[in-house]
Amino acid sequence: MGELLRFILSTEAQFSNSKRRLPALYSDFRQLHEVNPEGYTANISAWQSALAHASREGIIPGPDGSENLLILSTGEELLRELETKEWGRPLALGTVVKESLENKQLFPLQEFLTRSEKINTNTRAITPWQVLAWGLRLLGLAGGMSGEDKLPVGRFVVLKNVEEATNNVLKEVSGRDRVDRTFSKSLFKTEFERALNSRHPLSRADLDVLLKYLSRDKNAVVYDDEAIKFVAPGDRSTTITPEDGAIASLKTLIADQTSQIATLSRRVDELSVVARKSVTVNNKAAAMAALRSKKLAETMLTKRAENLAQLEEILNSIRHAADQVEMVKVMEASTGVLKSLHKQIGSVDKVEAVVDGLRDEMTQVDEVGQVINELGHVTGEDEVEVDEEFEAMEREEAEKRAKMEEAETARRLASLDELEARGAVVKSAAIPEKEREKSVEESIEALKRISLEEERPAAERLTHKDRHPEDHAVPAD
Repeated sequence: MGELLRFILSTEAQFSNSKRRLPALYSDFRQLHEVNPEGYTANISAWQSALAHASREGIIPGPDGSENLLILSTGEELLRELETKEWGRPLALGTVVKESLENKQLFPLQEFLTRSEKINTNTRAITPWQVLAWGLRLLGLAGGMSGEDKLPVGRFVVLKNVEEATNNVLKEVSGRDRVDRTFSKSLFKTEFERALNSRHPLSRADLDVLLKYLSRDKNAVVYDDEAIKFVAPGDRSTTITPEDGAIASLKTLIADQTSQIATLSRRVDELSVVARKSVTVNNKAAAMAALRSKKLAETMLTKRAENLAQLEEILNSIRHAADQVEMVKVMEASTGVLKSLHKQIGSVDKVEAVVDGLRDEMTQVDEVGQVINELGHVTGEDEVEVDEEFEAMEREEAEKRAKMEEAETARRLASLDELEARGAVVKSAAIPEKEREKSVEESIEALKRISLEEERPAAERLTHKDRHPEDHAVPAD
């Protein structure tokens, strides 16, 4: 089992269940296009996804042995890599590639690089011959998909991977200034060769495809053989200017000087180690030679560091000047906007007239509001009438309370007279002395309860007699 097949079986869900799906995926499923369109589409999609993912991981080798991430190479080697002992080679792989070409998921490499128009992946071009073949199949005049399914041999751009790499690159350069958006081709490769896969770099052919897509389909890049510049939002540049070429060359030179300094630094450290080891073994000649070489390396390192400092200073000056140019452009645009706005506003006299009119209208609104508020305002005469009405209500309430008190007093007197009459009856009946004293005490208690019940509602006032009538029963003669 090859590396490609092992990768597909371990990562693709449609291929993981070998007992159920692999027989269908490796069969000649072209006839499903007529009898089971959903199954046909599912098989095509499974193979398209597997090939795109395998290409993204650099597992499908090119004809020259290079590992391309954006380019799929088809042919005998691909079929051999996908061959299994149980099911052999995929019999409908040619149909998968043809469907991918029609759906614009794959695109022939040479046509992709030479094409001037954008690639529209949302539409599927239908030729008159395809319409005619479809009609003949419906009429039974054509055999449909029969015979051997031949695999188209060639190199094809995997548009899904190209779009993913493009989005990652554009996200990386977002917000950079003009200097940081300009690269030489070597710097572009160093900066973005892992834009799609951090473990596998893009090949040189992949970078050509990526640049073409960024320039033609995204209008995000302009480039030539010397420099590559990402276009800023609102910038309508269509060519590389001499300034862009100078910036790219300067950045490349800085990168070379930085690499040389790192190499010389390692060389100095290595020679120091050699010299110490030579001294340890009493090898004076070797130690002296190492020290001389170290001295030369240190001299070159110092010169390279000085050159690097000068180059970085120049680059910073260019960066500052480029920022000033951008600032002037923004100021010019702002000036035009202000002129246009001032033209719409008019003269100062017009503005003053508008403001005066606004003030008059606001004053009129305040006056109208004041008049409306006065409708609900209470005057001094109204206050006097309110006070008089309140005093009358107080007097009426006082008279009601006086009448109630008089009625209550009369009720008490009547109760007292009734008690006295009851005492006279007791005396005439010759009640024994003890009972007579008991009756007097009960009368006194009744009077006390009457005075206490003034504080309670009438419904709650119950005399001792009402609660215990048996204590007040008059004995029979």
